[in-house]
This record gives sequence, C-alpha cells and structure tokens, in this order.
Amino acid sequence: MKRIGYFLSCEEYSPTEIVEQARLAGEAGFDALWISDHFHPWTNEQGESAFVWSAIGAISQVCDLPVTTAVTCPTVRIHPAIIAQAAATSAALLGPGRFTLGVGSGEALNEHILGGVWPHADLRLEMLEEAIGLIRRLWTGEVVSHEGVHYTVDTARIYSLPEELPQIYVSAFGPKALDLACRVGDGFISVMPDAEGVSTFRQAKGAHAPTQAGFKVGWGADKEQAIDDAYRLWPNAGVPGELSQVLPSPQHFEQAAELVTRDKIAGSATFGDSVQEHVDAFTPFVEAGFDDVYVANMGPRYAEMIEAYGKEVLPELRSRHVRA
Repeated sequence: MKRIGYFLSCEEYSPTEIVEQARLAGEAGFDALWISDHFHPWTNEQGESAFVWSAIGAISQVCDLPVTTAVTCPTVRIHPAIIAQAAATSAALLGPGRFTLGVGSGEALNEHILGGVWPHADLRLEMLEEAIGLIRRLWTGEVVSHEGVHYTVDTARIYSLPEELPQIYVSAFGPKALDLACRVGDGFISVMPDAEGVSTFRQAKGAHAPTQAGFKVGWGADKEQAIDDAYRLWPNAGVPGELSQVLPSPQHFEQAAELVTRDKIAGSATFGDSVQEHVDAFTPFVEAGFDDVYVANMGPRYAEMIEAYGKEVLPELRSRHVRA
C-alpha cells in the first residue's frame, strides 16, 4: 500500500458524526478519507443520509486529509453539470491534490427518487461515460454547450475552479464497467480484493495507475456485540448479486436481508479488538495490488476504533505493508 484511509459512511452516521470521524482520523494518523454518497441508507436501522457535498465542505475545515467520493453517481439523481461544479468547489476547499472524484453507475436505492425509470446496466454505463466527458469539459472553465444522447447543457461555465483539477476514479464491478474504467478513468475503485481488476486496469493505463479499495470492520472489546451491531445495521452486506443495484428502497433491502443470517455477517468481516486480526484484514487488498486501502467501522464504537488504529493497527500495518 501507499496510503491507509478511513471510510466515512454517510448512510450510518449523522453529519456531525461524519465530520467528527474525519477529524479523529486525521489526528490518529490515517492518510486519507473515503466518503459515501447516498440519498437513502441501505436500511432504516442505519438511519442517515447526509448530503455528501455539504459534508466535504465541513470536513475541509477540520482536517487536511485527502478525500475521495466512494462513489458518486453523476447520471440520474444529479445532473453531471452540477456534479462538476460540486466537485470543483470541493477541490478548491480541500486544496491542491486533496480531492478525487470517485464515480460509479449507481444504485436504484439512491437514484430512482425523481421518478424516472431505472436504466439497465449497459445504459447506466453509457450514461456514466457521457457524464464523465461532460464533467471534464466543464472543468476547462470554458463555456460549454452540449447536446448528447443523455444530457444537454446550454452555455454553461464553471467559474470557481480549483488550483489543481481533480482526478476521476471509476468504480467497476464486472468486465463492462472495468472496460469503461480502463478507457476513461484516471484510477480504479473497488470494494473487493480484485487482483484481476487491478492487473487489467494497469495493463491499460500503466504500471503505476492508481487504485483504491475499501472494506468494513466492527470494532469492540465484546466481539459478539460487535457482530450483533453489524447484523442489525448492515444485513444488506449479505444481499447477493445485482440486487444491490436494483432494489429501490430501504424497505426492500430489509425484506431481502431477512434471508441473511447472523453467521453470514459474522463470517464476512473482522470483528472484535484483536490488533492482529485487523492488520490481517488488509492483506487480501495488499496482495491484490491496491495502492490505497480504506477501512470503515460498523456500529457505534468508531471513536474507540479510530484511536486503537492510531495507536496499534496503523503502526503495524505500516511496518508490514506500506511502501514509500
């Protein structure tokens, strides 16, 4: 790895908690931040859905860590021209080289809310490619008019541009999305230890093309309680396949998650306070070749987790896995 990051889950924590976690992560010695972009939480038990762009603005005032959106869907819920403006402002607030626009094709959970038909996967990728191209054009600071297949822009210009334009990283699950990332992305994002995806991306973009990945853990001295908290808050993590892209509401995820067992959740992540187990949880992502790996906490003990990582987990990880 090059960097060890902390993953802010806007669907689980309140806006003030998100900002607090960012500050604590900086103080503890994390290198960077991921932040999710949701309109709805996955389940009602998670109970939050902070607007990511407001959160990033607040974060810029409490710590100096780089931030990546993981990930924003710039196609349906928010027009790509508005995403271009929001990302430019975020980059200006955070400072040169400290903001990355992570994008993906999205989920119906967040994107269906304006009443349109949720597009099929191939069409979503087509829309994403056009959106990325439009965002890059708007970042030139020139007046842009665009009549594309999916988007129209009429004499639009972004005036508040950062000193250094953000890079755009593309989240990819499956060969078609990975092909898109290879063609138009500056970096590759995943939440799986996808060694094949890393290899394919670097074959297309160069040996040092940047890659990021993230995963979740549940911290706590009482391991069983940590599992209980994750099962209560994140049973959707056990929902398989394309369901996560097509189910439209937290209620639907709750219905699907009734088929997910506690044992499945217990076996899907690291729980408890064993420093060695938390260090080992990074190994699959390191072995897959990811540059930056981000870790999120599930449950209420985020302050304990961040403090423990700062004192024990991060030093061990750096001695074992971090390259200069």
